[in-house]
Amino acid sequence: MPWAAGLESRRRAARGSVRKRAAGAGARHRLVFVDRLVATLIHLRLDLPHAVLGLLFGVDRSTVTRAIAEIHALLSEPGCAVPDTAGLRLLTLADVFAYARAQGIELRLDTSDVQVRRPPAGRGGRQAFVSGKKKQNTMKVTVVANSQGRTSWVDALRPGRTHDATAARNDGIALCFQQFPDVQVLLDDGCPGLRRDHPGQAVTPPRKGNKISPPEILEVRRRARHRHSSKRITVEHALADHKRWKQLTRWTHRREVLPATYRAIASLDSDRNTTA
Repeated sequence: MPWAAGLESRRRAARGSVRKRAAGAGARHRLVFVDRLVATLIHLRLDLPHAVLGLLFGVDRSTVTRAIAEIHALLSEPGCAVPDTAGLRLLTLADVFAYARAQGIELRLDTSDVQVRRPPAGRGGRQAFVSGKKKQNTMKVTVVANSQGRTSWVDALRPGRTHDATAARNDGIALCFQQFPDVQVLLDDGCPGLRRDHPGQAVTPPRKGNKISPPEILEVRRRARHRHSSKRITVEHALADHKRWKQLTRWTHRREVLPATYRAIASLDSDRNTTA
């Protein structure tokens, strides 16, 4: 089982050597696998403290902490599901573009900020987490969704000061545009550089008319922007589904754990929307 092998690999790294006892020796789990999974889902959805979950399941706080760490690694690995294709998971941005070309799907891309704790004073790179739009310490996530609002891909998350277009470029979207020239991605006003570099593929809304534009030109542009927003709103719905999980409304844990948590929630949400 890949998950069990990965778990044993992490335990070996923590020990620094091979195990000295046979597999199966030692104390048994106080929580069976289903209970560990339920405790992890409750923690992700409601952000209940481990001590409270320990009271609910009748175990010690440390038992819940260990169980959540094990299941958390399992949930953050699978990727995003796709409808009508059991067992297929989209793991990378290239996988999403390949699937979009095969199915003739128009993609939607957007970013969102998750508020995180402020780094300690005097630590290098502290200002990198200050979002210019939110005026808060955040981490930026890039999400790709389809026309039905189903999450197709989530990036590794970056400090909040990173620009939307820069985050997309760092994720390799330029290479994906070159490899899949017939795939279109709907973007917002914040990515004019991607539209300039990849015309016909990176689609942004037309600019607003200025004050001296004729009324008929203003009306045409307003309707075009409205049509673009109506098509791109599904990725906003996908982001709203993610923010229904209490942990993503404001992240109070270690920042380095947030990317794996977001991937786990996006994977669970894609499974729910695919089977709904």
